[in-house]
Amino acid sequence: MTAPGRGRGSVPIGHLHALDAVEADAIHLLRRWCAGVEHQADMTRDLEQAMGAAAGRAALAALETLCDLCIRYARRPLMRRPIGCGCVGADESCFAALIGCAAEGARDDALMIAVAMVRPDAAPLLIGPAEDLGLALKQAAVRRRAAPLSHALH
Repeated sequence: MTAPGRGRGSVPIGHLHALDAVEADAIHLLRRWCAGVEHQADMTRDLEQAMGAAAGRAALAALETLCDLCIRYARRPLMRRPIGCGCVGADESCFAALIGCAAEGARDDALMIAVAMVRPDAAPLLIGPAEDLGLALKQAAVRRRAAPLSHALH
């Protein structure tokens, strides 16, 4: 992965607010994971608070595996936008779509996206961790939507 900045994959192609919760959260996590140890520690705490300790650690492990595979087998360095940026870069969009497709069970679509990101022989390795992370993010999004309702009922 590379620092946020210029490059083919960092060209803005959309906005975070236009994405669903799973894909937007995936991009936020990617940016924080790439930003270094301090941001990773904050992210770990946030995931554990949002999902529970075990589920948060499992989501983090899936993210780490996915990012490590993207680094190891990348066709080229994966570019990203700065942490606070509201834009979505092309590579970030692919990363988010991979996770979104995998979470929806669209494994063939996820595999096609993975082939664009990493070497073809390594692409299948991304699907499992993408699915695990996507499902965890999906559950967290459901909890966020349900929280105001359950709070209002008490």
